[in-house]
Amino acid sequence: MADTRGVELPVVASLVLVVAAVWNLVVWPQFWRRVTKDPRARDDAGRPTRFYTVHAVLVGVSVVLAVLVGVVGVLALV
Repeated sequence: MADTRGVELPVVASLVLVVAAVWNLVVWPQFWRRVTKDPRARDDAGRPTRFYTVHAVLVGVSVVLAVLVGVVGVLALV
């Protein structure tokens, strides 16, 4: 029969994951607000520039990873 208990993490490690997730969910949206206000984010016609696109991908990936890390941390605590 297969072991279905999964991986067990120490409480401290789980808390570190949760804190890291919260930190990233606080920091990245604030950074995104600054990027959208930056003059380099749009060209003269108002279209998004590469600066905008690169930062959108960076922030998007970081937020998704933060959510995943947070879920792992919370699940390890319960």
